[in-house]
Amino acid sequence: MALPSWQCPWGCEGRALCGQGLTAGVDEAGRGPLAGPVVAAAIIFPPGEEIPEVGDSKRFSPRRREELYEIILSRALSWSVAVVGPREIDELNILRASLRAMAEAVRGLDPPPSALVIDGPHTVEGLEIPQRALVKGDGFCPLIGAASIVAKVTRDRIMSHYHRLYPQYGFAQHKGYPTQSHREALKKYGPSPIHRRSFRLLPEADGERG
Repeated sequence: MALPSWQCPWGCEGRALCGQGLTAGVDEAGRGPLAGPVVAAAIIFPPGEEIPEVGDSKRFSPRRREELYEIILSRALSWSVAVVGPREIDELNILRASLRAMAEAVRGLDPPPSALVIDGPHTVEGLEIPQRALVKGDGFCPLIGAASIVAKVTRDRIMSHYHRLYPQYGFAQHKGYPTQSHREALKKYGPSPIHRRSFRLLPEADGERG
């Protein structure tokens, strides 16, 4: 269901259109990495609550994201995260896995939302809630920006945990993204159990080691 044409109550100057009532912002982190899960976050703020100056999580340093994460959760009426792991990503493909994580995050909200604003070009199937997809919405819609930060911090923490299990890959530094150091580690050690086998890894990395 498409959202009606309400102007966003959080000052998006008409660029984002939100529903009245309890609108949730939804975003994900982890579509591009070669390893680890995709994580989605959904968040509702109380009506009239001032949302911190947020935006695309990539704009902020890790330390600032952690600070904003704590502020966001302290002010939220409801928030939820959902994680879809690498084997499920391999089975579904990354787009469908991302949308599944978003749907699970939305279903975890209590109270439930009356409408959704979602980062990207896709709405989420299977949710009987009015929703609007906003391309690059994390850059101008505060609700989506808040969800972006919660998803990113949650995923970074997961990847830091995996770094302790598989330190040879350097997950604490690159969080599974295809950096040169990550590809060099793949060439040397092969993929770990958390690498996405459906993604293009190095041809030499065809065994499971580490």
